Amino acid sequence: MYAIIKNGGKQYKVKEGDIICFDKMGLEPKTKVEFKEVLAINDGELKVGTPFVEGAKVEGEVINEGRGKKIIIFKKRRRKDSKLKRGFRRDFTRVKITKIA
Repeated sequence: MYAIIKNGGKQYKVKEGDIICFDKMGLEPKTKVEFKEVLAINDGELKVGTPFVEGAKVEGEVINEGRGKKIIIFKKRRRKDSKLKRGFRRDFTRVKITKIA
C-alpha cells in the first residue's frame, strides 16, 4: 500500500514505515503530522483524486530537523574573467510515515 502526497509544492510517494525528508516545517521532534493533500492512494487498486482523494490522509511523526550537505554552485565564463561561487544547504524535516488511511 502506498500513497502520493503533496507537500511544499512537491509530490512524494510514501509507504508505511518510510522516512522522508520534507522542506523545513518548524516542528519539534515526536510531533504528529497529518497530510490531507493525498493525490493518489493504492491499496490493491489505484484511486486517483480530482485533485485530492476524499477522506484519505497520511499520518507521520517528526524525527528531527537538520541541514543537508553543502552544494557548491560554481559558474565560470571562459576568457571573460568572470567567476561566481555560491554554496547552498537545504533545511529539512525528517518524518517517519506511521499510517495511511
